[in-house]
Amino acid sequence: MPLAAAYARLTEVFPALRVTEEAPRSGDGWTAAYELAAGGPALDSFLARDEEQLLRDYGDPARPDVVAGFGLHRHAWPVCLLFTVPWFLHRRVPRLPVADVSFHRATGRLTVRPRGFACLPEDPASALPGARVVPDTEELRAELRAAVAEHLAPVLDGFRPRMRRGRRAMWGMATDEVTESLWRIGVLLGEEDRAVAELGALLPGSTAPYAGAADFRTLGAPGTPDGTVPTRDRISCCFSYTLRPAETCPTCPRTSEAERIGRLAATR
Repeated sequence: MPLAAAYARLTEVFPALRVTEEAPRSGDGWTAAYELAAGGPALDSFLARDEEQLLRDYGDPARPDVVAGFGLHRHAWPVCLLFTVPWFLHRRVPRLPVADVSFHRATGRLTVRPRGFACLPEDPASALPGARVVPDTEELRAELRAAVAEHLAPVLDGFRPRMRRGRRAMWGMATDEVTESLWRIGVLLGEEDRAVAELGALLPGSTAPYAGAADFRTLGAPGTPDGTVPTRDRISCCFSYTLRPAETCPTCPRTSEAERIGRLAATR
């Protein structure tokens, strides 16, 4: 089980997610990724949950495109970790098309049915069935970008009519989800600096179809262990400001550096 240790470590630091290797499920609270990509009744049900939650949390109904944006985030943030965490921890990159992933949102459970994995020559798992050896770390980064894009491309197509955004904006959102999900897990693993550096190399800004770069920068933050915190500006807008105009996310370009420092430092 070349991925089991990485997924177990993910659950250890982020108990809200639990990953098991099994066939995808549908119904009874489960949504298969291919159903979201199809953009039909399963996507309607998936987004109805976000619509209800946003109304409950904010007290006012959200625009349909905002609901769809939140729904895409609910899928993409955890699904990106299915790829990036094994790469970050063990230098293994699974192939997980939409036909091989399902998600139970109420419990945070994900199922995966890997179609092989890429790894480096020195990896002990390189002799296992399904292993595909690549020569170096840059080739493995390319494998990771390709594997994530293989999964996300049809999902983005399924959500795009609901979100009313162009192709570049959708891939900007994908770039943000890859970056900010692993960044968060890097903090929980106690390896934030390495996560920031790895993401900078993974998404330097010239890797289509991804739009933009991880593009971290450092802010001075007295009171934190090393006196600084990393930050970045989101490429895509989450539109949370449409629900509470006075509130912006920590990486929104509209959020001041002073506010970022306070909010980011509080999570460490």
